Amino acid sequence: MPSQKVLEQKQQIVDDLAERIQGSVAGIIVSYEGIKVDEDTKLRKDLREAGVQYTVIKNTLIKRAAEKAGLKGIDEVLNGTSAIATSAEDYVAAARILQKFADGHKTFAVKAGYLDNEAISLEKIQSLAKLPSRDVLLANVLGAFQAPIASFARAVQAIVDKENAPEEAAAEAVSAEA
Repeated sequence: MPSQKVLEQKQQIVDDLAERIQGSVAGIIVSYEGIKVDEDTKLRKDLREAGVQYTVIKNTLIKRAAEKAGLKGIDEVLNGTSAIATSAEDYVAAARILQKFADGHKTFAVKAGYLDNEAISLEKIQSLAKLPSRDVLLANVLGAFQAPIASFARAVQAIVDKENAPEEAAAEAVSAEA
């Protein structure tokens, strides 16, 4: 039987993970089996740069943390090797990075995921993975907002240029005569 200290440590891990799950907008559970250390290091770096927390953790601890956080529908995938990636702000970063990595590695697989504390299907995870990054989406939205304003500004400038054209022609004619 485990000591009281070990049980307290495990309970702290469960509490921390449950808090992480509740505080995140998205999460992905993967089977990380069969990847090399250098590949894992690069994957962790990519996730960290995207603001995603990635942790290899025992299935029973993930299950207890998910239950504590109110996340249902992921129990059936909690077998074998598991790691969980959570993102507090970006809905697609974890899915995009992990699905891309899984596509290039036969033994690495995305097992489950959630958005806003609701389990989602693998098809939805794959759809999320195909979305551009948050920065690209924001740039597209800003471009869409700026396009009408820029068109309006060009139209106003064309009108101003057209109205000033006779005055400029007359000024040029005067300077040419002098």
